Amino acid sequence: MSTAPAPRPPTAPHLVRRRKGFWGGFVHAWDGLIHTLVHQRNMKFHWVSAILVGLVGSGITLGLAEKVTLIFCVLIVFFAEIVNSALEAMIDLHTEEYREKARITKDAGAAAVLVLGIGASVIFAALLVHNWPTIAASGPRILRQTLLGVPFAALNAFLLAERPRPGWVDVLLAAGALAFFVPIALASTSVVFSAMTFSLYVGAVATAFERRKFGRAPHHD
Repeated sequence: MSTAPAPRPPTAPHLVRRRKGFWGGFVHAWDGLIHTLVHQRNMKFHWVSAILVGLVGSGITLGLAEKVTLIFCVLIVFFAEIVNSALEAMIDLHTEEYREKARITKDAGAAAVLVLGIGASVIFAALLVHNWPTIAASGPRILRQTLLGVPFAALNAFLLAERPRPGWVDVLLAAGALAFFVPIALASTSVVFSAMTFSLYVGAVATAFERRKFGRAPHHD
């Protein structure tokens, strides 16, 4: 007489080990940023837009007020997108079914990002108009930023793209972007904007290699 196999014990839930201390908190914050970049399509768009802002700021002489305003606009849009990503994850944690209030919550979070993005674009355009005499007198710098900055931004966009590709392609994209960034930084008019642009490049490279752990990551609007 055969006996039925003993039932398997329930699988314990996977617990994420929390890192302690200041450095641990920084690592968790970095993981949250990269997770947003991997899974949120709109964050990729904001990231490349921020790179373009950094290229403008490093190629045109701007006053302190203009620099602070541009950097603040970039950071506030990032902040809104990260909070919106956290809000979506929290809602999905509590319900996987379609619920009207859950939809309204997600839509409202996306609307907050949209409003800030539009506002940042208007502010950026206003600063360009206000500084048009300086821009008009910076023809060689603008040409240099265009010839070097557009390929640099495009390579970063490819690093952030979700298309499956071999690891060596990501290495070539990262190396190519760095090769374009070096002459941009050497001729920069602002160390702050150059540092910001390089930080965004590092984030794009980290996203490309982090995405490989998930394969083709699902994106959200």
